[in-house]
Amino acid sequence: MTPNDRATTPVTDRQQPLGKHDIAALIAQDIPRGAFVNLGIGQPTLVADHLPADSGVVLHTENGMLNMGPAARDGEVDPDLTNAGKVPVTELPGAAYFHHADSFAMMRGGHLDICVLGAFQVSAAGDLANWHTGAPDAIPAVGGAMDLAIGAKQVFVMMTLFTKDGTPKLVPDCTYPLTGLGCVDRVYTDLAVFDIGANGVRVTRTFGIAPGELAARLEVPLTFAEGL
Repeated sequence: MTPNDRATTPVTDRQQPLGKHDIAALIAQDIPRGAFVNLGIGQPTLVADHLPADSGVVLHTENGMLNMGPAARDGEVDPDLTNAGKVPVTELPGAAYFHHADSFAMMRGGHLDICVLGAFQVSAAGDLANWHTGAPDAIPAVGGAMDLAIGAKQVFVMMTLFTKDGTPKLVPDCTYPLTGLGCVDRVYTDLAVFDIGANGVRVTRTFGIAPGELAARLEVPLTFAEGL
């Protein structure tokens, strides 16, 4: 089965919030052809299932694999082929394997065009907090996130915009321990897509929420793309 067999209908502006597979499909649409990309642990791994078969995108895993395919399904599982989250994956033609240290050298050396990471918080300045909530009982999990945040040419974040209790994850300043400073370029959420740059936070797309309501629920100053 090819990646294209698993891809959903292309995501456009919708009248309801996006589910996690919708967000993953949206990110997959925005990744340039032929890009070298790392997908972080958790929901970002879903992006692999939505890349078109002819995209030419090469997926890199920090545990030592290039040209990773979609998640493995029944009958496809090879216990030696996993992503960084230990989820069984498939390989695409031309896949290569290498030492863990070489994988991190690729990350730190600026060889990745894009990484897609999850986050607990993203600040208006593009600061990223995604490894620890600071809670006494929380288990820290840095992994390769710090290397990816500073090494990739672009950093995309995939997350819900609010926690279960309604607290925003896009904030003026991060209150959780930081992964990287000023590293996030774009944030994909269930309610909107945000570009972060020198001129602040710009909303490019919304899903199931009016711009006025979005602005009212966030403490971050927003500008909106024409037509929103």
